[in-house]
Amino acid sequence: MGFPMPNLTEKIFAAHLAGGDMKPGDEIAIRIDQCLLQDTTGTMAFLQLEELGVERIKVPFGVQYVDHNMLAIDYRNPDDHLFLRTSAAKLGLYFSRPGNGICHYVHLERFTIPGEILLGADSHTTTAGAVGMIAIGAGGLDVAVALAGHPFVMAMPKIVEVRLEGRLRPWVQAKDVILELLRRRDVNGGVGRIFEFTGPGVATLSVPQRGTICNMIAELGATTGIFPSDERTREWLVVQRRAEQWSERRADPGAAYDELEVVKLDELEPLIAKPSSPGNVVPVREVAGITVQQVCVGSSVNSGYEDLAIVAEVLRDKQVHPDVFMTVTPGSKQILDTIADTGAYQALIAAGARMLEPVCGPCVGMGQAPPTGSVSVRTFNRNFPGRSGTDDDQVYLCSPATAAATALYGVITDPRVLGAEEPVLPPPPMDPTVDDRNIIPPPSAADAARIEIIRGPNIQPPPRQVALRDRLEGEVLVTLADNVSTGDLSPDGAVVMALRSNVNAIAEFTLRRFDRDFPKRAREKGGGFIVAGENYGQGSSREHAALAPKALGIQAVVAKSFARIHRRNLIAQGIPPLTFVRDSDHARVAQGDRWVIDGIRDILEKGGEVVVARSSSGAEIELRAQFLPSELRTLLAGGLLAELRAGGEPLSAGIVVSAAADQGSPFSQPVPDVAVKGGADVARMQEKTTKR
Repeated sequence: MGFPMPNLTEKIFAAHLAGGDMKPGDEIAIRIDQCLLQDTTGTMAFLQLEELGVERIKVPFGVQYVDHNMLAIDYRNPDDHLFLRTSAAKLGLYFSRPGNGICHYVHLERFTIPGEILLGADSHTTTAGAVGMIAIGAGGLDVAVALAGHPFVMAMPKIVEVRLEGRLRPWVQAKDVILELLRRRDVNGGVGRIFEFTGPGVATLSVPQRGTICNMIAELGATTGIFPSDERTREWLVVQRRAEQWSERRADPGAAYDELEVVKLDELEPLIAKPSSPGNVVPVREVAGITVQQVCVGSSVNSGYEDLAIVAEVLRDKQVHPDVFMTVTPGSKQILDTIADTGAYQALIAAGARMLEPVCGPCVGMGQAPPTGSVSVRTFNRNFPGRSGTDDDQVYLCSPATAAATALYGVITDPRVLGAEEPVLPPPPMDPTVDDRNIIPPPSAADAARIEIIRGPNIQPPPRQVALRDRLEGEVLVTLADNVSTGDLSPDGAVVMALRSNVNAIAEFTLRRFDRDFPKRAREKGGGFIVAGENYGQGSSREHAALAPKALGIQAVVAKSFARIHRRNLIAQGIPPLTFVRDSDHARVAQGDRWVIDGIRDILEKGGEVVVARSSSGAEIELRAQFLPSELRTLLAGGLLAELRAGGEPLSAGIVVSAAADQGSPFSQPVPDVAVKGGADVARMQEKTTKR
């Protein structure tokens, strides 16, 4: 019997493997080709790089985007933008200016390369899987460590084959594909897994459609999603003037997978996620008729040309219902230019929609909060409670087609009522304006050495990391149920997110949706423990959800289970994520119980995996302390920064780190002074592009 043929994920991992065995659950270290930062995560990443003494990034390519915190309600966000721009220049990253677009769309357009690995400090970095690359979201500290030249260490995921068959019917869209997977598996059904898309239905989906699916694969708790790089991918890169960066990437015939999902595209119908979880999915027809006060299209998912054009055609020569407020957010400046060139922009404005600049914006509570007690229908990726900026929000997630029909009629509407066929969309230009002047390349190392990093008064260093104590003691400060999000731990919105550069300040908002007195109590009690249910820390990759509890003195978090990225962020900050040996023990814990966990350091050093929390109530609760070898070393050191400062390597024993490559660039010459547009210019732009 021969060995099974490799799937696409295994091929890419094998080409980037720095150490470890690619068996599900085993520790591997992978070399990183690209790193992505955005403004809510970049400030802390740069501060942590400063702590590590890094003067120039060692990963081949890095880019800093400004696309989240765009509201300048005081000095904090503008100060952070200056800090990010000067830090990127000094350290050797590209800088995408405010207004250039949302990181996931701009990266998909300008920087994705089939077969490479992208590590991004944003959970929706997974979008880039649309072109046949592995794209993984992580906390800012993990990305900082990768920028410093270290491989990324993780547990090898299981690979789920998602076989797509058939073709989407009219009014059924790519959003309905990912909603179908969420309907089947819910928000934790992808933990420890990569979803690899195969089958004849793949060829029927464009790269932006694939991007929609890969973006929201994060809502399953998955490590990432990936499509093959095929003819549709080549077409995309040709339009983006990057044809020479295309290569075919696919699984070998007969490739083996750990699990299988079959999605028959021609059997899907319009779906919608009800409040307040992306996994709460039902057919649109089941909730049709619910009165709606707000419709929002776009943001980091469903803001491509096809998404906005179908909304424009549904609304052309019509009016948004008078009781509905509607906004539209393009994903990038390129998309904004395209909808203007095709007339979609004018149709949307004439219909009564408000056009927002290409930023994350409402998706993270940055403006456009819905009215009190109202229903908001959005094409976004998350509808966690309060994420919109309104505490009692009722947010539904759906496709652009469903959103357009809903905006037209003022109630949740199945778009199939609009007719048997979808409207014909104006074709996008085959030579769209490719204008990279708003992506600022880094200066040479010699010029960068003379740059002074500009930092405002709100920019403060991260908390100091100290080695794990042998005795953890304190009060259970709060007990929580299932599916607590990182937005609960470190809230979204303009006020709180403006504090992302100041951990002590942002810590004062920790868990405010559940308990506004939590920060005060935690400080008064000298820290303690957080106890929670399943899927603790779902959602965003923001490491502030771990940094803020650390600043409040949290010694350990105990839960039934953890979301992947947040669990890793806790470890990186030196906070042990422990799980109940028996889930039923969660019900035995009460807020105010005083816990002692004796000998945890000694137990972990000796290879033990169970510790006991002895409670003032008399209960003894067994907790599982199960970690990969690298995670264990990080925890014992007190966090990843402490480990690296002590001369450690965030790697498994025996892994040798190869010499880091010099900074690469998608441009072999300076960015052109004028927009590139038109047939003959395509070849010229390709000559300026280096295949790394």
